[in-house]
Amino acid sequence: MYIKRVDGPRAVTLPDGTVLTLADLPPKDTRRWVASRKAIVIQAVESGLLSRKAALERYSLSEEEFAFWCNSVRKHGVEALKVTALQKFRQL
Repeated sequence: MYIKRVDGPRAVTLPDGTVLTLADLPPKDTRRWVASRKAIVIQAVESGLLSRKAALERYSLSEEEFAFWCNSVRKHGVEALKVTALQKFRQL
């Protein structure tokens, strides 16, 4: 059996005790971004599983879009990532 060499860790333990691995990340060709997928990518970057640059390249995200996701989670929690809640949280 061959194990593919990757830069950085293969898995990290999050503050709540759960383990996040590269296999838990959304597919590279993700086009439909639901709140849970956005949250996993943010957790991966913040925990060091994936670099910010690697996440932007992997998912074809702009720096502004990813920064908006991060700021929304910091200010209002994961609920702010839902498309239906965007206008409500943008006004705050």
